Amino acid sequence: MSSVLYVCVRPERSAADAEHRSFSRGLGLGALDRIDLLHASLETVEWQRYQGFVIGGSPFNVTDTDKGEHQRAVEHDLERIAARTLDGRATTLFTCYGIGVVTRMLGGEVHTAQPEQASATRIDLTAAGRSDALFGPSGASLSVFTAHKESARETPPDAVLLATSDACTVQAYRVGERLYATQFHPEASPQDFADRMAVYRASGYFDPAQYDATERAVLSASVDGDQLLTRFPDLIGA
Repeated sequence: MSSVLYVCVRPERSAADAEHRSFSRGLGLGALDRIDLLHASLETVEWQRYQGFVIGGSPFNVTDTDKGEHQRAVEHDLERIAARTLDGRATTLFTCYGIGVVTRMLGGEVHTAQPEQASATRIDLTAAGRSDALFGPSGASLSVFTAHKESARETPPDAVLLATSDACTVQAYRVGERLYATQFHPEASPQDFADRMAVYRASGYFDPAQYDATERAVLSASVDGDQLLTRFPDLIGA
């Protein structure tokens, strides 16, 4: 059993498999254990034995008004992981959809006024971000891939803002010493993100009529968000 569990919340199997490979590569831990919450609950694995969790993205939105049983169950399990992390018993990185789940859980507001189309984005680290163990070694800024319809309006109570951008106020924050949440996708390489675009071509993350141009821009981008994954195992002593 590995020390980190990849938690998948994507219904699309091809995108889920590719995301798992991306996190495995970025973390550099060899075999990366996995659970797909659309097909199994946390209780189907010994999830409390893991030292770390990485939560992938999803086409779900916290602000969805027509949540089905599966989505509600997914959000419940993500909140359980967050609660364990806040108790100091794990270290967790929530990405994209996950930042919305944690923000709402902590009493913050998730809104739809700052969406970002699929693209590479430069984010700026705050003073707290530049001194943070995970973000700080990256310097003043990072280039990362974003694609989302909702975001945190501001950091929730007790959270520390780590990164921001002109397009999206809350790009990353930390709660306590062990819970990290990012609006962006640190795991995706340009090819990873282009492949993901093909799966979500009609999902509203970019104009389908501009697919070829968007793909070219993605493939030519230079991103360095995977530095965060490289450093993540050090936080848990893996």
